[in-house]
Amino acid sequence: MSKTLIAGPAKGPLCGTITPPGDKSMSHRSVMLASLAVGTTEIAGFLPGEDNLATAQMFIDMGVRIDWLNVEKTHLRVHGVGLHGLKEPIGVLDAGNSGTCVRLMTGVLAGQNFFTVLVGDHSLHSRPMRRVVDPLRKMGAQIDGRHGGERLPLAVHGSKLTAIDYASPVASAQVKSAVLLAGLYAEGTTRVQEPKPTRDHSERMLPLFGQPVTVDGDGWIALAPTGKLTAPQGVLHVPADPSSATFFAVAASLVAGSEVNFAGIGINPRRDGWRRILTGMGGDVRLTAEHRVGEEPVADLTVRAASLHSLKVDANDVPDAIDEFPVLFVAAALTEGEFLLAEAEELRVKESDRIASMVRALASCGAEIEERPDGVRIRGVKQLKGGASIDAHGDHRIAMAMAVAAQRADSEIRIEHAETINTSFPNFVQLAQSVGMNVRWA
Repeated sequence: MSKTLIAGPAKGPLCGTITPPGDKSMSHRSVMLASLAVGTTEIAGFLPGEDNLATAQMFIDMGVRIDWLNVEKTHLRVHGVGLHGLKEPIGVLDAGNSGTCVRLMTGVLAGQNFFTVLVGDHSLHSRPMRRVVDPLRKMGAQIDGRHGGERLPLAVHGSKLTAIDYASPVASAQVKSAVLLAGLYAEGTTRVQEPKPTRDHSERMLPLFGQPVTVDGDGWIALAPTGKLTAPQGVLHVPADPSSATFFAVAASLVAGSEVNFAGIGINPRRDGWRRILTGMGGDVRLTAEHRVGEEPVADLTVRAASLHSLKVDANDVPDAIDEFPVLFVAAALTEGEFLLAEAEELRVKESDRIASMVRALASCGAEIEERPDGVRIRGVKQLKGGASIDAHGDHRIAMAMAVAAQRADSEIRIEHAETINTSFPNFVQLAQSVGMNVRWA
């Protein structure tokens, strides 16, 4: 596949119906818990991006049988081996580009009775790991790594674990989930508290496998291990990914005359920050057919073009929109007024430094954007300038966000190092073209 994406400007209104791929976060967790359960779990709506396939391959390498039930690899059957049925892998376990995979798996592996080594690609080897290593070490885990465990590769010596109360200094669902997964193997009740609530897919999914999770009035999340996960009856359905939908929702909001419909999008409050921010900017986003898929709230959405205005982002919305800010920056760059984001330092430790990357990319296209230590200040312009060549820095969300930005540019934009779109959204270009976005591989 080409590494270069050519995008924009839009040739007319965007119209049509999109069913985005399955939620990436839930796809990771579904195959993890299914592998650790007793019994067979059937999963539908799985996201077959490289990140999720890396998680599935790790469990295959540790003796779990996974049957792919269709060519697209969105439907699978996992033959769980139980909490203590994994086998020591022959080689290293490769998480590719996925921070979710490597951090959550560190929690799983901490309680095994064997040795493993976790690696990833160049980008992942530069991302912070002490945020999960430190609490796991407090539980008794033996974990070694570069810079004292701050960087991959990580060597995990499975150990006997003891439950802890852990007040996390960072609002991170990956940290919380890693500790809870380790808690499945710990003696006693593991409790985690966050500075701000983050996505709660682990807490919602664990009870489907027979493991209760409770939350008290002070926000402490507690897991008292039952000693066994059990495959759920029926099919475990993964809702469509709201992060994937956001790219098209912003594009439809910005291109005059557009109306795009979305089917079966997850609207979990801890993932719905993008919609609160976009509607706060005057976006026309309407929900219909609200229902539940398992423990997750889901709805159909209709997004129409609107005259957007800027706003100061509520700090409480930051964790709930952390993955969507690159494309929300695009919306802000093309709206009236001043957009302010603070308390979003977490954006600097994603697949790239997403604050710096988006500031450089949008500024090169004529946006008025100022980088701040924990966020950005943006003053909107009427149209972006094309003709630029953007470096996505191997970050899928930077690449897709700039493809959206190009729809409101005066000429084409080249987006280099965009091939990592396959990590989270392998059919992005196809779906974008289906609703009229001007985007293609070079």
